[in-house]
Amino acid sequence: MNALKSILVAIVLAISSSFYAQTADEIINNYFENTGGKENWEKLEGITMKGVMKMQGKEIPFEQVMMKDGRQVTTIELQGNKIVWAAYDGEISWSRNQMTMEAEKNDIETTENIKKQIKDWPSPFLNYKEKGYTVELVGNETINGTDTFKIKVIKKPITINGESQPNISHYYFDTENFTPIIIEEEIQDGPMKGQKIKMFISNYQKVENLYFPFSQSSEFQSMDFKEFHLNPEVEKTLFSFPEGK
Repeated sequence: MNALKSILVAIVLAISSSFYAQTADEIINNYFENTGGKENWEKLEGITMKGVMKMQGKEIPFEQVMMKDGRQVTTIELQGNKIVWAAYDGEISWSRNQMTMEAEKNDIETTENIKKQIKDWPSPFLNYKEKGYTVELVGNETINGTDTFKIKVIKKPITINGESQPNISHYYFDTENFTPIIIEEEIQDGPMKGQKIKMFISNYQKVENLYFPFSQSSEFQSMDFKEFHLNPEVEKTLFSFPEGK
């Protein structure tokens, strides 16, 4: 009898796992369908985003360029001056020292983690199986009066202080529109290590043939996007470390 129960439990678990995996895929497929179509997302070669970041009572205009091959750069405006704050040219990642404002190359660990994060663009759900990711429908939750599907995304581990760490995110999809409205992640380094942070996403608007969220906010900062430009033509030097400067 015990053996029979074990077999039945195994069958139920297998069926349940298959159901949740299939349901998660249905949610993801609806998401892409409702935001412009998977084929159009796959054709996207790059994005330029302009907006304002609010942090610690300050408003900082910014511009971000992100390319399909992983190259990225963030430019901010301080006291009327535009400064390239951080960038990755496909090999070297670098950022400004907040004290000296000098450009400094990141260490190998940081750069390797950036290379892994490239797969998240433009969405970790786009061809997620080919990326080696796993998705799982955790269940349903009501947040601030909105019914959501909670989906767990397991990505390739990252390295923090020389140790491999799990790389897991939870996405909350609006059950009506099938669009993510919250991204939840765990802080993995620093004094807040182990705490969870939620990024609230809203104000989806159409840009050409795709839909993007124009507002993102957490308890630490918010970002309001003013412009999106798709497939920009950019110079390679835009991402390069400023040697000798």
